Amino acid sequence: QVQLVESGGGLVQAGGSLRLSCAASGLIFGSYFVSWFRQAPGNERQFVAAITWRLGRTSYADSVKGRFTISRDIVKNTVYLQMNSLKPEDTADYYCAVGARDSMGPNEYDYWGQGTQVTVSS
Repeated sequence: QVQLVESGGGLVQAGGSLRLSCAASGLIFGSYFVSWFRQAPGNERQFVAAITWRLGRTSYADSVKGRFTISRDIVKNTVYLQMNSLKPEDTADYYCAVGARDSMGPNEYDYWGQGTQVTVSS
């Protein structure tokens, strides 16, 4: 059974930093497209960042570009999202997702984690 487990969320003041982790079991990230999405209460799930596992190519939503960095640890089979200069509008549940091809649409992903809460206070 494939399982994705996110961790690292919490409460942080505006301007602070957090690092989220997504660890997989039952699946090796190699050759997959791994992304982070977020969803605030009352809003739809939106794309945040993505990485191709094999080559490490990255992409970002305009709202986080220059502040967030997605990366991977091949040995640990884990993807990270380093979030710097956090803003209150970054507050959301953050989800790790895995799919077989490049996409920014949540409907294109096959596996999802349970989510981790990020709250940024002003």
